[in-house]
Amino acid sequence: EVQKLNQQLEEKNGEIQQMINQPPYEKEREILRLQKSLAEREKAQATSDVLCRSLTDETHQLQRKLASTAEMCQHLAKCLEEKQRKEKGNSDDQIPTERSNQVLLLLLYNETSLQALICNLQDENRMLKEKVAHV
Repeated sequence: EVQKLNQQLEEKNGEIQQMINQPPYEKEREILRLQKSLAEREKAQATSDVLCRSLTDETHQLQRKLASTAEMCQHLAKCLEEKQRKEKGNSDDQIPTERSNQVLLLLLYNETSLQALICNLQDENRMLKEKVAHV
């Protein structure tokens, strides 16, 4: 293992000597190439950071919207059940009517569609992160 490391060290020293022995214009050209490459990578990273932040913010916003929609639907369903109980004078074990079932179905549909949207955004976010890693 020591011999292998020594060999790698010699190779690196050879590369360094090659760079030192290059004419100044070739060194400058290499430096410019590396600087350009670095600038491109930094720009790509900044762009992906902005996109990731944007997607994260949108995901959080959708999650808050989903929570408030679910809360509102639950509240409406309770109000509807209470109203129906008062109107009919029945006990608490009354079977929910079709109207309250429709409200509950609407709640489930809204929650499902928002969750699907969140999943899509998370997938897109993951793909963008993979592209950034690839770049």
